[in-house]
Amino acid sequence: MSLLVTGSIAIDSVKTPHGEMSEGPGGSAIYFSFAASLFVPTRLVGVVGEDYPKAYFEQFKGRPIDLAGLEVRKGSKTFRWKGSYEGAMNEATTLAVDLNVLAEAGPKIPKSFADTEYVFLANTHPALQMELLGQLPAAKLVVADSMNLWIHTERAALVALLGKIDGFVLNDGEARMLTGQDNLIAAGRQVLAMGPRFVVIKKGEHGSLVFTRAGLVCLPGYPTEKVVDPTGAGDSYAGGMMGTLARDGKADRNHLDAQLLKTAVVTGTVVASLNIEGFALSRLSAITRKDVDERVAAFRPMVNF
Repeated sequence: MSLLVTGSIAIDSVKTPHGEMSEGPGGSAIYFSFAASLFVPTRLVGVVGEDYPKAYFEQFKGRPIDLAGLEVRKGSKTFRWKGSYEGAMNEATTLAVDLNVLAEAGPKIPKSFADTEYVFLANTHPALQMELLGQLPAAKLVVADSMNLWIHTERAALVALLGKIDGFVLNDGEARMLTGQDNLIAAGRQVLAMGPRFVVIKKGEHGSLVFTRAGLVCLPGYPTEKVVDPTGAGDSYAGGMMGTLARDGKADRNHLDAQLLKTAVVTGTVVASLNIEGFALSRLSAITRKDVDERVAAFRPMVNF
């Protein structure tokens, strides 16, 4: 089955209590595609500048990630982010951002990708997410992410997008900001009423809340003792979740099995727990499906009662 992600591709510099990484690979589309490709071939759509290191293209070799939608734009520079984490590392402090190519025109989806059935619109301007969605007429399950910036500055466009997608993923702070609700249960149900068929509220190390029209599922986070770098945790979570939903090709907006969705969220939780054990892609590039399956098996008795 075909799964497509469109989102940011970055050069990141990160500092945590466990060390520091300078000028490493990052961006929502990168973390997502590495995670999702553990389960299903993945199509990546994004744009970088001429300064994007050639060595970073090497990291895709041997992986079922189609780069036909990756544009290297002449005369432009790649999006750069610099941040740090302290203490429990629950939230990043942004030290510097250079939007560079992200402030220009968005990427174009190749015609060869037009038959994509599963789509993840990673965090970017909601009007651009809507524009990209319009280029994917065969999509049968579309999930999107967002961030506090768009909730604050582009609320109308984001709400319009929510009426066009099947699933929405956001963190607890974003859910409260979008709805004005302090209570996350009330917030989740309010977002669900805006149009999506399911809503996932991530609570970091405290797990997830999954809202559907059939009810609510509460899942804890995987108890990870070794947390080196939380960057990309949410994107790798989404990649594991969407890869699982797309794997057998049976899920769509009209037939989304509750047990499959729960399994997908558990899988995303586990993939994220592996991602945070190293800087940048060091863990995601090393793990296999066997590593994921073993951790899912270990997780199952922890949440079964």
